[in-house]
Amino acid sequence: MVAGAMSGCAASAQGSGSDDRPVVLTTFTVLADVAQNVAGDHLRVESITKVGAEIHGYEPTPRDIAKASEADLILDNGLNLESWFGQFVESVDVPHVVVSDGVEPLDITEDAYAGKPNPHAWMSPVNVQLYVDNMVDAFAELDPEHAADFEANGAEYQAKLQKVQDELVTGLSALPENQRALVTCEGAFSYLARDAGLTEQYIWPVNAEQQATPQQITSAIEFVETNDVPAVFCESTVSDKPMQQVVEATGAAFGGTLYVDSLSAADGPVPTYLDLIRYDATTIVDALTGSGS
Repeated sequence: MVAGAMSGCAASAQGSGSDDRPVVLTTFTVLADVAQNVAGDHLRVESITKVGAEIHGYEPTPRDIAKASEADLILDNGLNLESWFGQFVESVDVPHVVVSDGVEPLDITEDAYAGKPNPHAWMSPVNVQLYVDNMVDAFAELDPEHAADFEANGAEYQAKLQKVQDELVTGLSALPENQRALVTCEGAFSYLARDAGLTEQYIWPVNAEQQATPQQITSAIEFVETNDVPAVFCESTVSDKPMQQVVEATGAAFGGTLYVDSLSAADGPVPTYLDLIRYDATTIVDALTGSGS
């Protein structure tokens, strides 16, 4: 649902020559890529944060605020991901949409964040189809002339997302029940695990700002040993040293590096969201089933 009336949006930013398309500003690169697929050529989509930026604790700059004040619409993930966003939005008179509206949240169960929703809803292709619905509605209200195009673009993109989901589920279907587990450094895969029929285990819940404790590592080791988990993983934005301790203690394979919070540069492994979710899904399936060896 659109927060604020589109009729009250700021005038289109026209700082890029003759480009007078409405400007949609997202909080991070994953949302920008999804939004661009829905918008097509009709809207100019930009991200506040850059490739590789840490989204959780990002601190907006005066330049960010100036850029936002010229936008026509701001998209944020919600679910407490952008802790900086509330104050940021208050400083600009621009409507915004929470693209995770409609997602069934999963709560974090441990540490200081216990009881708060896990923000990483975009790590499930099922959830991102809801993101797309919210974007289609918001863009149609922002630019009614191209509403049919937004709807068609969204449907095409949703079909690609569902294909990734179906391939993930099919690829994991032959695994024994106890081995249907996703063990990672951070608990960023709750939604992916739920929608793929995997049990999630992690070393720390969300966005750890200090090294893993011995108790956290021991807990992961016990889980891997008890369930005979064939492979474990870690995210690109954190050190994999704690998980390597799990590997050494259990004999499980290190299944690979997974991507979560940011896309890569254009020449990197995950320049688009579809690349990111396909890469993660393929890495998980290959490592857990042994099909990638």
